[in-house]
Amino acid sequence: MTTDKGILIRNIYYMLAYAFQELRHNNYVEIEGEDFKEIYDLFAEILIKGISFQLKQGLHREYVGRQESMPSIRGKIAMAGTMSLRTKRSNLVACDFDELSEDNIFNRIIVTTLNVLLRHSDVKKEKKGRLKKLMLFFSNVKPVSINAIHWNTLRFDRNNRSYRMLLYVCYFILDGMLMTTENGHYKMRELSDEHMNRLFERFVLEYYRKHHPTYMARAEQVKWNIDRELSTESILPIMKTDIMLTFGARTLIIDTKYYGRTMQLQFDKYSIHSNNLYQIHTYVTEHDTQRNGSVDGMLLYAKTQESITPDGQMKMVAGNTIYFRTLDLNQDFKMISRQLDSLALLTNS
Repeated sequence: MTTDKGILIRNIYYMLAYAFQELRHNNYVEIEGEDFKEIYDLFAEILIKGISFQLKQGLHREYVGRQESMPSIRGKIAMAGTMSLRTKRSNLVACDFDELSEDNIFNRIIVTTLNVLLRHSDVKKEKKGRLKKLMLFFSNVKPVSINAIHWNTLRFDRNNRSYRMLLYVCYFILDGMLMTTENGHYKMRELSDEHMNRLFERFVLEYYRKHHPTYMARAEQVKWNIDRELSTESILPIMKTDIMLTFGARTLIIDTKYYGRTMQLQFDKYSIHSNNLYQIHTYVTEHDTQRNGSVDGMLLYAKTQESITPDGQMKMVAGNTIYFRTLDLNQDFKMISRQLDSLALLTNS
């Protein structure tokens, strides 16, 4: 099985499947058994399956404003346009009206992504043929400039929530993975640590939600343990955990990390990234409001291709423990599952 930056490509599919439950439905089952050599070939197959399913449900449509000249009134009369027509001795009326259209930002992102995959050398010829057939259903949809996509403004409701997973895959492909060459064309970069870190975080959270519901896995905000009457709370940073597990009176806060290099080297000594340690230390001490050692923390790193990886723990005087663990993503997924299961047990130890 081919790897991408030290991760089995099939495991990237499993991570996506946990992050987005849609991938566990019947229309995606065949992907699990396919041996992918390139990550973008996997992305292409996911989009082929997902878009084909979406077409059966119908493409998302939104009301868009239009202005057209017509023999009868539709919507509102556009006075300036109508006066212009009258000077030309035309009997038409310029009208402003709203019309349901498939040419919206959701479908434009999909069209733009398909165009990128059609030009990518890592996508198999057979898949490109299937992508071209899908493009026929988007004949009324224009592509959008990649730099003009504002991902954080996209909103999902009951009418378009089936697009959530598709657009996340599009986000993986487009955002931060493309750079412009001198002649204006785009070429693909490697998957960035930032994108993989977001997927790794969501995968671990959803894994625990599915397989260990008793631990009530969630991403929760930690409040500052301060005297609010004497503190300027409004200027303090928000502390949002990646994963929080609770068993009885004990809590384990997990902060996931994905780096090309998991350890820092200073003066010929490998050590934990100081910012990571300070962050998890603050989460633990602030959440342990009783100062009784009932809250522990963990820095969970995704192992890529390094020989030296974090593995150990730090016992604090108050009784709290901060663990340093590494999850090897370059192994059979059953082993990944076993390791995550064993880490959850630290919550009630």
